[in-house]
Amino acid sequence: MKTKILFFFLTCVSLNTFAQEEIPVQKYAAHNKGKFFVMWGGNRETYSDSDVNFRGKDYNFTVDNMKAHDKPKGWHVDYINPANMTIPQTNLRLGYFFSDHYSVTIGVDHMKYVMTQNQTANVTGNINLPADQAGSIYNGVYNNRPVDMSQGGAMEGGGSSTGGTPFLIYEHTDGLNYINTEVSRFDDISKLFSLPNIDKVQINLTEGLGAGVLYPKTNTTLLGKDRHDDFHISGYGVSAKAGLNVTFFKHFYIQGELKGGYINMQDIRTTLSSDDKASQDFFFFQKIIAVGGIFRI
Repeated sequence: MKTKILFFFLTCVSLNTFAQEEIPVQKYAAHNKGKFFVMWGGNRETYSDSDVNFRGKDYNFTVDNMKAHDKPKGWHVDYINPANMTIPQTNLRLGYFFSDHYSVTIGVDHMKYVMTQNQTANVTGNINLPADQAGSIYNGVYNNRPVDMSQGGAMEGGGSSTGGTPFLIYEHTDGLNYINTEVSRFDDISKLFSLPNIDKVQINLTEGLGAGVLYPKTNTTLLGKDRHDDFHISGYGVSAKAGLNVTFFKHFYIQGELKGGYINMQDIRTTLSSDDKASQDFFFFQKIIAVGGIFRI
């Protein structure tokens, strides 16, 4: 009887050892389903020219082909300073892998849009402000008329100096906030780089599509009026991206992305009066570098 029990015990141990040898140890980074991740980084942007319409009780005009640029902070401690993290151009994203290859995220692309002040743009429309308002110096009918947008706003091709009242200063600098959700695909391409242990270093290719709303804080000095200077849901955006993700020691990563999209804002607040609005649409292009962490709860 003791011999049979000993034989049974040795058989179980042998089978267990054989099973352990046959079943390879699963790498943590081999499967993503069920993992959460968070990403924080910075960006640079470029924008297409945009026709911007400004309208109110006493005016309705369009600035044709407005040029604009971003407002970079450069390499700065504000990116990691909790008190000033919204000052630079930043990207925040929280995500979840619902399969090994696909994730869903929600995030904020904190961009900055600044009308290039040193430009001359054609203006079409009319301005008829009351004579006691500073901006009344711009009263008239505009038929594709070139206007100097620099401080002072003197008109080209004739016209007098405006005495220091700018025709227009226009910025989404706090900022051009694109609050969006994305669905992205991840593919491990570590084998292409002959990486033997993906739990130490893993390289992923990622692509995604996104959509969301624009929630800018628009700083506008328009015809001498007081600016609105508050956050306001102004429109929508759609976007697409592609990037490269390098994950270290299973849980930490750095990711670079190229992201482009379309923004349409038809309800931009410009002054303290609710009658005053602006609208525009344009394309944008972002270059993003971010760091993040990935984990399973």
